[in-house]
Amino acid sequence: MTNQKPPKEDFSLKETWPNISGRRVSTGPMTAFDLVEHMQYLYVRVVKARGLPAIADPYVELKLGNYRAITRPMIKNPNPEWNQVFAFSKDRIQVVSVEILVKDKAIVAEGGDHRTIGKFAFALVEAPARVPPDSPLAPQWYMLEDKNKARIGGELMLSFWIGTQADEAFPEAWHADVAAVSGDGVSSTRSKVYLSPRLWYMRVNVIQAQDLVLKDKNKTTPEFFVKAQFGNLILRSGVSPNKTVNPTWNEDLMFVVAEPFDDPLVVSVEEKLNNNKEESMGRIVVPLGDVAKRNDAAAAAPKWYNLGMVEVAAGVQKEVKFASKVQMRVSLDGGYHVLDEPAHSTSDLRPTAKILWKPPIGVLELGILNATGLSPMKPKNQVDAYCVAKYGMKWVRTRTVVDSSSPKWNEQYTWEVYDPCTVITIGVFDNGNLQDKAAMDLNIGKVKIRLSTLETDRIYTHSYPLVALQPSGVKKMGEIQLAVRFSCPNMLNLLQLYSQPLLPKMHYVLPLSIYQLASLRHQAALILWLRLSRAEPPLRKEVVDCMLDATAHLWSFRRGKANFDRIIKLFDGLVALFKWFDQIRKWTNPLASALVYITFVFVLCQPGLTIAAAFLCLSFRGALNYRKRPRQIAHIDTELSHAYDVHPEDLDEEFDSFPSKKTGDILKRRYDRLRGIAGRIQAVLGDIATQGERMQSLLSWRDPRATALFVIFCLIVGIVFCVVPAWWLALFAGTYVMRPPYWRINIPTFPQNFLRRMPAKSDSIL
Repeated sequence: MTNQKPPKEDFSLKETWPNISGRRVSTGPMTAFDLVEHMQYLYVRVVKARGLPAIADPYVELKLGNYRAITRPMIKNPNPEWNQVFAFSKDRIQVVSVEILVKDKAIVAEGGDHRTIGKFAFALVEAPARVPPDSPLAPQWYMLEDKNKARIGGELMLSFWIGTQADEAFPEAWHADVAAVSGDGVSSTRSKVYLSPRLWYMRVNVIQAQDLVLKDKNKTTPEFFVKAQFGNLILRSGVSPNKTVNPTWNEDLMFVVAEPFDDPLVVSVEEKLNNNKEESMGRIVVPLGDVAKRNDAAAAAPKWYNLGMVEVAAGVQKEVKFASKVQMRVSLDGGYHVLDEPAHSTSDLRPTAKILWKPPIGVLELGILNATGLSPMKPKNQVDAYCVAKYGMKWVRTRTVVDSSSPKWNEQYTWEVYDPCTVITIGVFDNGNLQDKAAMDLNIGKVKIRLSTLETDRIYTHSYPLVALQPSGVKKMGEIQLAVRFSCPNMLNLLQLYSQPLLPKMHYVLPLSIYQLASLRHQAALILWLRLSRAEPPLRKEVVDCMLDATAHLWSFRRGKANFDRIIKLFDGLVALFKWFDQIRKWTNPLASALVYITFVFVLCQPGLTIAAAFLCLSFRGALNYRKRPRQIAHIDTELSHAYDVHPEDLDEEFDSFPSKKTGDILKRRYDRLRGIAGRIQAVLGDIATQGERMQSLLSWRDPRATALFVIFCLIVGIVFCVVPAWWLALFAGTYVMRPPYWRINIPTFPQNFLRRMPAKSDSIL
């Protein structure tokens, strides 16, 4: 039997037609929640009670068929206030009335249940309909009855109505589908909007120090460096080149800091000792509130700081009167955009300083409708899915639909757009901390949408495949249905942005190195996670890392092959053109070769018309391609990503942590393979350098005979160009290249032979 590969899954993008109120082609935002399907809910708001027994511990219980919801109990309070909202999906309601009971937790009645103080019931048909922007329904007092329907002294204030997910009570309401979740896990099921803190680049330019006090007076060549600490991050400068008690550095140490500035900057000067130890010469503490903010490339004013020296004598700290000094420039650079995402898929390009922000050019609206066929990620084969979307500084999180592989969210969010060449990221996660706080929220799949590929004011409704690469291979984890609309009221402002620099001006006037950007991006991702983890419910670290592509910079043999194929495809057109011209110059088709030669002569005679004709042809080709323009949003391409033909060993390496946890033969085998790949890259780089050095050696007199020949050749060519018209020479060169095979010899040409004989620095490589 032959081993057959399993059939490939369908990873195509499918257009859908959901029942939404927004038109397929619109003129901008119409009404709220017009990109999602309306879902009706029964809302019950329990506000407070009065006239209850003073010795009771009252709470309210709602009974709706098989659903049961309770408020928090109030200890010994005859007039309790709850102000809690409960939401029940109308599609799942199978009864005609709702029963509301006020119970006493302090007294257990027969059957083990708590004693009922009083109750109230209403029919579903009595619930009024409410649609925002109507004002909230005013709560009313209702008399409580006993089991014999006799009125008791207590009253309950509540309101109930039929609404949709557009209701302002929806995010904070207790939903009936999370009845199986208890305790603190309920808070992690609610939809929330998060705002990233404003991030700044802090530049610490260490210039010099003076009058450092050595502990060893006999040391003649001390080595000093600067250590700067902000929060848990420590950066070190290089060792000062002048090894005296007045060292100089003039080195920048870059940090990412977030508002509000909680931690100070701590800078110390350290002496490097012989036994790989360090000794502090003193330190300074700089509150960030005292640091100057700058929006341009003008350098901050240098400032001298006194290094604090504290000595401990007999268990008592004593401050030294004489203190050394260090000169620094410390500034918060607001002219940069703090990159927290990969540069090719960033969602925001604005600088930090708000004074440099330009007005928004449009609005992005996203409707997260539903998902289908989600694969279970937990051992219990249960899916508790929620979505996270990030664009700019705004993160949104939908509610968690408990125990459903086909959840329906139907939540809509909006963002202001400042640049169309940005990307919105939508991720689907399995909520793992409903019962176990230590569990992780596993990523089911992710979708990225580039705004510049969207037509303005058009609603895109598609079902996106959720593709995940696992140690066992690529797998389709389900599909998510989204509705997207990018509205732009002023098309002229949008088109004008295409002539502007992509990043703020400071990135070009005072650029940062790629090493600095990589380190700062890692710092920004860490700070965002620390700040977003303070919210309730918090965004977990694995969620933030996934949305920010925190591991995109790590080595992957699969991605390396994919990027190599992308480069090869870029040159497919040039290769095809070269092969075609090779057939032309060899007169394989005499008629075509003759037409090409006649066209070449016409180009030489009418160069101006030729250039105009070339641009007109490009314009005509672009107009023809308009009919074939992509009508769908770009999505994951498994063929381009080499997701199917990847070797299991490559997948195991890709999912390995950094630093690697592998040992022994596995690590040795990977290292040897990487050495082989690096060796081939090294050979290609060496060949490129050799060709460039041969070009440089034409005039270097390294080979005196070759340089003399080249100088004489250049002299003759210069004289010929002064005497003979240029188009005659071009005609002669073209005729020589197009000569028939009868006058052709298949050996390298004279320029190729001459250049290959030139010396290069490869002879000097050890």
